[in-house]
Amino acid sequence: MARPRGPDLTARAIPGAEFALRVTPRASRNQLTEEDGQLRAQVTAVPEDGRANKAVSELLAEALGVAKTRLTLVRGATSREKVFRLD
Repeated sequence: MARPRGPDLTARAIPGAEFALRVTPRASRNQLTEEDGQLRAQVTAVPEDGRANKAVSELLAEALGVAKTRLTLVRGATSREKVFRLD
């Protein structure tokens, strides 16, 4: 059985919902955490050619229990502060 890599966000999987995250690329492992209501994503991917964005999208989709194609990056393509929308 796969080990969960973060909080269970399935209750927040409402179409149109937006998720703001603080991202740390080049981390030692992929994980999603929530501290004081702020989502934080650590990914091992490098921030080049959208690799880190793709890794964050996959982590968030897993935590929400949705397909990664349902998430759209709204803001922060080149920033550590990102906003994803669930379509």
